[in-house]
Amino acid sequence: MPIRHILLALLVVAIWGFNFVVIKLSVEALPPILAAALRFAAAAFPAVLFVRPPKAPAWIVIGFGISFGFALYAFLNIAIAWGMPAGLSSLVLQTQAFFTMAMAFLFLGERPRRFQIIGAAVAFGGIGVIALERLEGAGFVPLLMVVLAAAAWGLANVLTKKAGKVNAVSFTVWGSLAAPLPLLALSLAAEGGDTILAALAGFSPSDAALIAFLAYPATLLGGGIWSWLLGHHPASTVAPFTLLVPITGLLSGYLVFGETITPVEIAGGALVILGLIVTLLKSRLPEPRVRLD
Repeated sequence: MPIRHILLALLVVAIWGFNFVVIKLSVEALPPILAAALRFAAAAFPAVLFVRPPKAPAWIVIGFGISFGFALYAFLNIAIAWGMPAGLSSLVLQTQAFFTMAMAFLFLGERPRRFQIIGAAVAFGGIGVIALERLEGAGFVPLLMVVLAAAAWGLANVLTKKAGKVNAVSFTVWGSLAAPLPLLALSLAAEGGDTILAALAGFSPSDAALIAFLAYPATLLGGGIWSWLLGHHPASTVAPFTLLVPITGLLSGYLVFGETITPVEIAGGALVILGLIVTLLKSRLPEPRVRLD
């Protein structure tokens, strides 16, 4: 991967790391599913009026919007609203790299390398360690929801790769258009019309600033660059760059909210990061060739 592409990937993961702090602030100010619906409504409008549809099958664009917009952020926002720390969420969500590899193998025929499989096993061992810490009480359910959000992100990555070399901004904008209505319907069912009306009536400039950050730098800019990178490189090469998201996410959570994690969670997090490091470093090496003569 050229250095300029690496720098673009690093810009995205830095934005997405701080994104978790903004998500936590948004779900404290607004009902969590409504906050996700407003995020993707802002990402789609008014940009959809000025950006042509991407040259990709409609089912791929809609599938991307449902997986990345609806499923990922419905699970993630609810998990954070239910007490999952923003920093720890940024760490657990990076298992998307391994869901991406698995789905890319199943649907795209991208065979993972041996060290990528080892890295995945180490990282999911780390998730198991964190889960053991959270089996008691309500902490396990938010953790499971973040893992489901990671699976949704993996599917979105594979759909992006399936779309091929399309206009990344167009793909992100039109994909975002598929998310607000399902999210609003879920918000109505789970949070109630009265809650939604009360939140919209009290919508403040600070709420608007939170939604604007989530919609533009985090979704359109970050998502557009990410889609472009996936269109130019194998999914198994791009996805592990999110290794740096937990570092920014954990640091942001600590500085803004004073979040800390337990020694057991630190140990589990170290295993997740180690697995990602193994995957990232070894994915750049060629597989050894066996001579038959």
